[in-house]
Amino acid sequence: MTPFLGDSNDDQISIEEVINKINTLPMLPELAREMLNDLNNDDISLETIAEKVSMDPSIAAKVIQLANTSYYGNNSKVVTIQQAVSMLGTKILKNLIRTNIFTNNLPVARCRGFDNKAFWRHNIATAICAELISRTLHMKQDFAFTAGLLHDIGRLVLVSKFPQKYEHVIRCAKENDCSLLDAERAILGVDHVGVGLILALQWNFSDAIQDAIRGHHAPDDKELNSVASIIHVANSIVHALDLSESEDDLVPIISQFAWDTVGLNEDAYLAIFHETELRFNAMNQILQ
Repeated sequence: MTPFLGDSNDDQISIEEVINKINTLPMLPELAREMLNDLNNDDISLETIAEKVSMDPSIAAKVIQLANTSYYGNNSKVVTIQQAVSMLGTKILKNLIRTNIFTNNLPVARCRGFDNKAFWRHNIATAICAELISRTLHMKQDFAFTAGLLHDIGRLVLVSKFPQKYEHVIRCAKENDCSLLDAERAILGVDHVGVGLILALQWNFSDAIQDAIRGHHAPDDKELNSVASIIHVANSIVHALDLSESEDDLVPIISQFAWDTVGLNEDAYLAIFHETELRFNAMNQILQ
């Protein structure tokens, strides 16, 4: 990318600085890590999930709230965890727990001009869309949801650990009408993709999640897990639907390779657009 006029190298960040900052991040709490590991077990029962939900008042309240939203609700009000768990089912419960764990335990942005709520709205919507694409393709949906939730995690590291430098990135993107990715590379010399991959390696995320982070902007490497193409397409769809409600939200161009890899027809995409909006609106109501 052509350097922007007036830029200096004062904001450049080295890989060593990134690693040092990531090393200062607190690990996920033991209970959260234990719960995430349990959720990766395909054989976990609804009863076991209900027990774990009952151990966390924050998650328990959100489960009941979600069950009472218009998307999932029925004619009678849900008042107990058992009712909510029965109504929502295993997959929805798992995704709500994952969302709650990551939104509550990852660093909070302290960067002027960066909208932390919009960041999570985008990532949650991408997770939902990616899961719906995977379901349509009859693929494993858990990986897709988690990958969508974490695909931009490197940006959260940059805005929380290098807030003053990232202010320049945000200003540069606005002034030059370019993507944050291009502005990151021009101003910082690193981007959220590389930073996210470092975090994923440090925190021992699965290979599929690592590939999704690595390839969500450039999925054309045939060695990447196909979830990278799914996240790439879902990311563009969610930008186009403007579910983050961000000003000047640019829609990334979809890679032809990823489009062909996903290979869905127009009717399938229209159904995915509609259900993504409905499910995101339900989730967004309880995560405000």
